[in-house]
Amino acid sequence: MSVRRLFAAAATAIMAAGVLSGCTAPVAMEPGPDANDPLCAEVSVRLPDTLDGKERRQTDAQATGAWGDPAAVLLTCGVEPPGPTTIPCTSVGGVDWIIEDEGDFRFRVTTFGRSPAVQLYLDTNVDTGVSSAAVLEALAAPVGRLPIDGACTDIPAP
Repeated sequence: MSVRRLFAAAATAIMAAGVLSGCTAPVAMEPGPDANDPLCAEVSVRLPDTLDGKERRQTDAQATGAWGDPAAVLLTCGVEPPGPTTIPCTSVGGVDWIIEDEGDFRFRVTTFGRSPAVQLYLDTNVDTGVSSAAVLEALAAPVGRLPIDGACTDIPAP
């Protein structure tokens, strides 16, 4: 067999393996302004492989994460920490989060009292989404490594 045919056969086999293994394109994301903070690297290397049954996917931006296909969870480390707010705040696993309802079962969730801050976009649609409680609990350990510089002051009692 000629080198050209051998190369073509190998390339075809590699492409077929990629199709069979379910290769997907990286999730397009924007890095946070402080994505290069070494603390974001500490968070990034500790992110779980799955969140509420959704597999982690590759992203194309530093200090980001995505889970599900289509992505039901998007994470960005290095966003601007929020200041005082009247947005509802909750504590899960020792991490305080402010939760903004974006409508249509989608939420923007940002750490409160952590610097750099982490922001999530969650799709909680019953058919394709995730449980916000399960996601926040699973992310408490890696995100909890960020230094605390504040806390929610009006968390409702369980």
